[in-house]
Amino acid sequence: DLRDTPFSSASDLGAPDRTAWESATRTYLNAHPEINVVIWSWCGQVSSATQADINTYLTLMSGLERDFPKVSFVYMTGHLDGTGTSGNLYQRNEQIRSYVRANKKILFDFADIESYNPDGQSFVEKNANDNCDYDSDGNGSLDHNWATDWQNTHPGQWYDCSAAHTQPLNGNLKAYAAWWLWARVAGWSGT
Repeated sequence: DLRDTPFSSASDLGAPDRTAWESATRTYLNAHPEINVVIWSWCGQVSSATQADINTYLTLMSGLERDFPKVSFVYMTGHLDGTGTSGNLYQRNEQIRSYVRANKKILFDFADIESYNPDGQSFVEKNANDNCDYDSDGNGSLDHNWATDWQNTHPGQWYDCSAAHTQPLNGNLKAYAAWWLWARVAGWSGT
């Protein structure tokens, strides 16, 4: 049972502000005790987030986990914005990842999924963005797209779909990762 956008007064982790999602979650969970998993997504707010902003997110998530111990809360990184490994987004995503690893939390690593093609080739250091565009020659221009390149050389190995803000292949990868995540949360061992 997937309930997309059931919350009132917040639409993502940054809208209308960086904290409204937390009270919306509390209100919803108090009215719906049958809920056992919650995941909130960022739009583009991690790109402009400060270290303190991400600490607020992590603290609010921890408070929800403490107050709703029967609910699995899934943390999330922000989507790629073309600033590469030297950008603020990368640093803030690393902050989230470090916290999740250190505290054995659940993470849907959106940025990591957008960083690699199915062959394992990384594009984050080539300033990839969420549309899978990247700088192929280091001149500062996003002149190639790893997803469309892979789709063109691997016909029949991906599903054509509508994927918001990205290419079908990346939508496929995110769907596979979501399936894996939900199965693991439900108790599947992963083998």
